[in-house]
Amino acid sequence: QVQLVESGGGLVQPGGSLRLTCAASLRGFSISTMAWYRQAPGKQRELVARITSGGSTNYADSVMGRFIISRDNAKNTVYLQMNSLELEDTAVYYCNSQKIGVQYWGQGTQVTVSL
Repeated sequence: QVQLVESGGGLVQPGGSLRLTCAASLRGFSISTMAWYRQAPGKQRELVARITSGGSTNYADSVMGRFIISRDNAKNTVYLQMNSLELEDTAVYYCNSQKIGVQYWGQGTQVTVSL
């Protein structure tokens, strides 16, 4: 059974940092493209960052230069380091895996940026 379990969310002030972790029980993790998405209240889910099996990354324009996605294939884990957080980063963050046209989602972790 595939599971993606996110952790690391919480409440932080603007300018602060958080690191999200996604632990994957997923065969073929190393050849999967992993990504973080987020969904704010009343908005559609959007891609935040993606990392391929080869380590190539891409980011949403809104987080470029502030967020860093990385992966540890030995631990079947993907991370999202979030720096200089802004009020607009408040959302539920979801881990996503894609391999050969099949994708899985985690349950999400809440990130709240507030004064």
